[in-house]
Amino acid sequence: MSSVAVAFDQAAAEGRAAVIGYLPAGFPTVAGGIEAALAMARCGADIIEVGLPYSDPLMDGPVIQEAVHRALTGGVHVPDVLRTVEAVAGAGVPALVMTYWNPVDRYGVQAFAADLAAAGGSGLITPDLTPEEADPWLAAAAAHDLDAVFLAAVSSTQERIARIAAACRGFVYAASLMGVTGVRDAVSKDAEDLVGRIRKHTTIPVAVGLGVRDGIQAAQVARFADGVIVGSAFVRRLLEARRPADGIAAVAGLAAELAAAVRAQGAPETTS
Repeated sequence: MSSVAVAFDQAAAEGRAAVIGYLPAGFPTVAGGIEAALAMARCGADIIEVGLPYSDPLMDGPVIQEAVHRALTGGVHVPDVLRTVEAVAGAGVPALVMTYWNPVDRYGVQAFAADLAAAGGSGLITPDLTPEEADPWLAAAAAHDLDAVFLAAVSSTQERIARIAAACRGFVYAASLMGVTGVRDAVSKDAEDLVGRIRKHTTIPVAVGLGVRDGIQAAQVARFADGVIVGSAFVRRLLEARRPADGIAAVAGLAAELAAAVRAQGAPETTS
């Protein structure tokens, strides 16, 4: 059983959904990003997604795009991403790399898998890689005991969802709305339906991402999903901070808020 699966099982044993937080490596600096990720882990995140900054982030909205741009301008590279993963994993929290496929392909699929595993990483989330094109990655992931997480969208057909769910290990990422990342004023009405559709094809956890900004929305998602993914809301707190210490405190505060919210909500409903 992977460390991600263990984290979901532990959350379920506590009668709640898991909290999954995202931050790009290298923002506001490599050291600052590591400090923020560790604060997130200390204050309630069960799993952390470490973003690999990429120059053409098609799926990301303006908040994450700005953070990624600053990370790239600051000179972040794959070894810095792996350093961040190593720090998070060393703190006892599963770390997945969230990345577009091109950087992995250029690095070398087998080499990336080997180096990620050596850093203590748990796997990859690949938003622009389809299962049909993922054989090299799936083989490398299996060889190094890494999770492969793919995205299912509200527009996906049942046949498509079945294929995606079959390829996933760790959890299925349910993208709850069409469009780019970013906080929303309300949880998508399509999110619960998408989770139910995915559960018809798999027994592994389903986590909902895109749009959750606070504890109130996290509790809404925790009512029907096994995990709540929050990214832009964390990144925004770092972007808006006047001082690095203020940003770390804000990230810690949001993580604690989300952790409290999913615990107050209780166990997700698993009927579809």
